[in-house]
Amino acid sequence: MTFKNTKLISLLMAVVFVLSACIPQQAMAPTIDANEIADQVMTAVAATVSVGQTQTAEAQPTATFTFTPAPPTETPLLPTTTPFVIPTATRSSSGGGGGGGTTTYSYSCDPDIGKRPRDNAAFKPGDSFDVKWTIVNTGTATWEAGYDLVYYSGDLMTGATYFELPRMKPGDKYSVVMDAVAPSGKGFHVMTWKLQGGFCYPYVAIFVE
Repeated sequence: MTFKNTKLISLLMAVVFVLSACIPQQAMAPTIDANEIADQVMTAVAATVSVGQTQTAEAQPTATFTFTPAPPTETPLLPTTTPFVIPTATRSSSGGGGGGGTTTYSYSCDPDIGKRPRDNAAFKPGDSFDVKWTIVNTGTATWEAGYDLVYYSGDLMTGATYFELPRMKPGDKYSVVMDAVAPSGKGFHVMTWKLQGGFCYPYVAIFVE
């Protein structure tokens, strides 16, 4: 109960006691106990104060807090440079003794030898740079002439979109060199190419600052 409410109750009790003292005893029929009157007044005041406090609490604004989770941090996903191995052809052979055997050929490559630019190299928007991939046939199958190396996904930073590779036996290397321009937007940028057959994915990953 607040100080203001206590003061109000004390004032009402004083008024009750003054009135009870001023009324002649012979006029009071039947006799009314001053303490009983005071108790009734205090009960009425307490009820009024309780209602007022309830109304005040209901009038207060209710704050609603909404939690919004922070978006997850985006981590660029780079294509893998691990050589892909795909068994594609089987050849049967027989020896002089009539026995037979099976030879399985695989197609795979490594595009990351001497790559330019290296991953996360920094450039300014519009900077010119060279892209170089040295494609190595790490499988056991020979690639016939005309295998296409084509643009696949991401930011196209070059004017070319495809190259034809020469005939390449296992262990052969072939370098592809292109002129490129850094994108105008700042941040992380990736350009991915694909060798015909889907077993080799050279890429460029740079940061524009």
